[in-house]
Amino acid sequence: MGKAFVSPTDLKESAPSATKESTTKREIQVEVPVAEVNRQTDSLIQKYQKVARIPGFRRGHVPASIIRQRFSEEIKTDMVEALVPRFFRQEAERLSLHPVSQPRVTDLHLHDGEPLRFKAAFEVLPEIKLEGYKELRADRPEIAVSEADVEQALSDLRERHASFNPIEGRALADGDFAQVSLDGNPKAETKSAQTSEQKSGEAKSAQGQPVHMDEVLVEIAGKNTMPEFTEHLRGASAGDEKTFDVNYPQDTQDKRLAGKTFSYTVKVQSIKQKSLPELNDEFAKQLGEFQTVDDLRKAVREQMESERKHEAEHAAKEKLVGELIQRNDFEVPDSLIEQQIDIRIERGLRALAAQGLTSEQMKKLDLSRLRGAQREQAIHDVKAALLLERVAEEENIQVGEEEFDRELESLARQSKQTSEAVRARLTRDGGLDRIRTRIRNEKTLEFLYHQSA
Repeated sequence: MGKAFVSPTDLKESAPSATKESTTKREIQVEVPVAEVNRQTDSLIQKYQKVARIPGFRRGHVPASIIRQRFSEEIKTDMVEALVPRFFRQEAERLSLHPVSQPRVTDLHLHDGEPLRFKAAFEVLPEIKLEGYKELRADRPEIAVSEADVEQALSDLRERHASFNPIEGRALADGDFAQVSLDGNPKAETKSAQTSEQKSGEAKSAQGQPVHMDEVLVEIAGKNTMPEFTEHLRGASAGDEKTFDVNYPQDTQDKRLAGKTFSYTVKVQSIKQKSLPELNDEFAKQLGEFQTVDDLRKAVREQMESERKHEAEHAAKEKLVGELIQRNDFEVPDSLIEQQIDIRIERGLRALAAQGLTSEQMKKLDLSRLRGAQREQAIHDVKAALLLERVAEEENIQVGEEEFDRELESLARQSKQTSEAVRARLTRDGGLDRIRTRIRNEKTLEFLYHQSA
C-alpha cells in the first residue's frame, strides 16, 4: 500500500466526497500521535546522516539541524510514506472496515510539534442481503442428436482424412486443388487529394505484413476460396505463374488481411484431386480403438451428446447467474469494476496478438472506447462473483486441498512447468487466492444448477 502515497504534493489533490446514498464509499479521519511523528522524524534524520554528503562535514557527522534543513522535503515525503499507510490500516481495522481500493488521501496536515492528520477515502464491499437463490430454476432442454447430425460429423471426419492425388496432362478445373507457393505484398491505399506527406503516412498505416507460403492447397471454385484465386488459377497448368490482386473484406477472419488489398505472385507446383476414404471398418480402425464403423458411429454420437449437454448446462448456468443478479440489486465498487475491465482488456489484447496484430497496430486502438464497451459486462462479472461468494458462505462451500492441487497440476501441464514452479509464481503475484476463489465460485455455480432441478 505504501506506493499509493507518492508525495505530500500528490496527496493534496481533492478527492470526490462520498455521498450519503453510497453503500461502498467511506471516508475516515486519521491522526498520528506527536510522539510517533517525532520518533519517525528522528529515525529518518539518522538515516540521512549516514549517507548525506555535505561540504565541510565528514560523512556520518552532519548535525541533525543541517539534515533537517537541507532535506526537509525528502524527510516529509518519507514520513508520509512510512506513517500514512500504517495508521490508515490500523484505523480501518479498528472500525472493522475492509478496503477493496487504495485510499485517496486528502487534507494532509504535517507540521512540527503537531500530530499528523489526514482524511482517507476508499471503497468497501457492499452489504449483500442474499435473496431468492433457493428459488432459482434452471432450463434443462432435451439433448437430441439426429442421424443426420451423426452422418454430417462422419462426413467431416472423412474430409479431414482426405488424400490428395496428383493429376497430370490437363489444366486446373473447378473442384481441383492447386498446390502452390505464393508471395503476397500489401498495397497502400492513397487518395489523390492528399499531400505527399499525408499519402506516405497513410500508406504506412494501411500496410500489413507481407505473406509468404509454400505448398498451399487452393481449391478451385471452393466455397472458402477467394474469387480472385479461382478466377486467375482456373485453366492454369503446373509450372505456370500468375500475378493478381485480392481485395479482402473488412470482416475477414484474419485481421492481418481484413480490409486490405494484396498483390500476389502465385506459382502452380502441381494439380491434385481430393479422394475421400470409404466409410467402412478399415477407416474406423485407423481412427482409434474402434473395430467397426458402428463402433465409430456410436462414439461420434456419444461425443456430440456430451458436447451439447455441456453447452446446454453452460447456457443454463449463465441464465441462473443472470436471474440471481436480477433478484439482488446492490452497489458495485468502482475499483472492482475497473479491475475487471483491465482483466477483460488484457485478455482481448492477448487474443488480438495471437491473431497477428502487431504492437504498433495495438497502439492505435482507442482504449478509452474499448474500456467503455467493456463496462456493462464487467459490472455483470463483478456482481456475479460477489453473489456466488455470498451463496458459498451461506452453504459453507469450501475448496479442499486436493481440489486445489489438481487445479495447479492442470495449470502446470498447460504451461509445461512443474506444479512447484506454478505455485511459486502464483504466490509471488498473489494469484493463489484468485485460483481458490475461482474454484469456489465454479463449485457454487454447480451447486445452484443441481439444486434448481
